Amino acid sequence: MGIESQISSRAVYPFTAIVDQEEMKLALLLAVIDPLIGGVIIFGHRGTAKSTAVRALADLLPTITRVKGCLYGCDPDRVSELCSDCAALLDHKGRLARQRAAVPVVDLPLGATEDRVCGTLDIERALAEGVKAFEPGLLARANRGFLYIDEVNLLEDHLVDVLLDAAASGRNIVEREGISVSHPARFVLVGSGNPEEGELRPQLLDRFGLFTEVATIADLDLRVEIVVRRERFERDPAAFGEEFRQEQSRLGQRIVRAKKMLSRVTTERELLRRIAALCVRLATDGHRGELTIARAARALAALEGRSKTTSEDARRVAVMALRHRLRKDPLDRVESAARIAQAIDEIFPTPVRLKAIR
Repeated sequence: MGIESQISSRAVYPFTAIVDQEEMKLALLLAVIDPLIGGVIIFGHRGTAKSTAVRALADLLPTITRVKGCLYGCDPDRVSELCSDCAALLDHKGRLARQRAAVPVVDLPLGATEDRVCGTLDIERALAEGVKAFEPGLLARANRGFLYIDEVNLLEDHLVDVLLDAAASGRNIVEREGISVSHPARFVLVGSGNPEEGELRPQLLDRFGLFTEVATIADLDLRVEIVVRRERFERDPAAFGEEFRQEQSRLGQRIVRAKKMLSRVTTERELLRRIAALCVRLATDGHRGELTIARAARALAALEGRSKTTSEDARRVAVMALRHRLRKDPLDRVESAARIAQAIDEIFPTPVRLKAIR
């Protein structure tokens, strides 16, 4: 069963049935395996399966265990990350009731206010009754799931800052008139947009882990396949889903295994030196570039069941990790991806090839 904002009865298009767009699919998978990568921004033409991919990936993941009745979906096995209500309940009863739930996907509408995103405090009630009367926002609903922002480039900059801060810290803090409330807010932040409608400021772009570009597919056979699959899905979602059940199951199991083995994946110092050399060659500001490449390469190795990262892993993720971190030179007509690819060829020995997600 699929999810939209919270649990929905609408059928969800299978992730493994999405035609092409391998870079986008890989970026989303890596961000799920290691949330420290910092989320994904997807820029490209309309109708290129951006929102479909996010919902499809969430639907692919196994259900989560949450505290029954918790507004934030707290994980009962992570006591240090419980909200104040769950922590108090655990102290009082010594245990927490559990329930299974689907991974949430929350859409953030363009017109959303900061109060709707972060939640609101009833100051009058707090002062009169001495209680922190808090109405949770979208960040509470997105905890342990996905927060998806379509047309993120049109969102107000201060809201993007708030979202990125929460995604990085794993907590949402609301402060009003000297009263403070915080709750867990761990989510994979995914933003999408059309570059023709404007771009994010470089300072905000840099805080997203991976940047992928999607374009309308030119290959005629692939375009026909997209139409055929979509029509079959709309005609009979259950039958179409059954065709991809085994592929979905295999990929879901790979994600679960990758998350478990991620902490055991190692990266040799020499590879880290090459990654750093790549960032130096491209004159990227700060150190987020090499951190992101290292984390994404480790997540990729885990996805493929390997305990050690390789140069090929670094090559496959480098463009996604760096294309939004290059300094803009108005006199340079070479696209950022081409500049990165050229630098990669100079520093790493073998050509990069995108592999289909199966």
